[in-house]
Amino acid sequence: MRGQSCAIVGASGSGKSTLLNILGLLDQPSSGYFQFSGVNITNVTPNERARIRNQEIGFVFQSFNLLPRMQALDNVALPLLYRGYSRSLARQEAKYQLELVGLAGRIYHRPADLSGGQRQRVAIARALVGKPSLILADEPTGNLDSATARDIMALLLSLNREQGVTLVMVTHDEAIAKNMQRCLYVNGGRLSETDLWLDSLDA
Repeated sequence: MRGQSCAIVGASGSGKSTLLNILGLLDQPSSGYFQFSGVNITNVTPNERARIRNQEIGFVFQSFNLLPRMQALDNVALPLLYRGYSRSLARQEAKYQLELVGLAGRIYHRPADLSGGQRQRVAIARALVGKPSLILADEPTGNLDSATARDIMALLLSLNREQGVTLVMVTHDEAIAKNMQRCLYVNGGRLSETDLWLDSLDA
């Protein structure tokens, strides 16, 4: 599914977030094994898992998870500093990503000075700055009004199409999930592909 967009849906407590954590190399499966880009993740060391996570995966969270005392520019640059980039190069790359998501005029603002939609754009820029092959998004529009949510979804899908980044998103919003190429349904820890929608699905 490289380069595709995929929604993960299911009732509360069904295991959606656990699945996303396994895909993001934050959790290990309780049984079986998991391959990432052909590598059996159950056989790699914690340091190797961290390296893959840092270089291959970008995370977008419902609550943004931005550092409140840092400007948007430095929030986005942070993953590159962890890779050993110089501060000037990391900020240069961060500035480019913020411009890409439409925040050229907000790069020196702190999260408290930004709207919810702007903060989520910062979070998306941070997820993209390391040029990952996979973006994992956990209810990225859950804290946004409907108009802003549509803008954020349009941005994520355009990045998926134009940059070829695989997008996997947990959502309970049928309208959002229908815009994705694939939809996976989690129920009782079991995973199946579906195009069916149930009114009883919740977050």
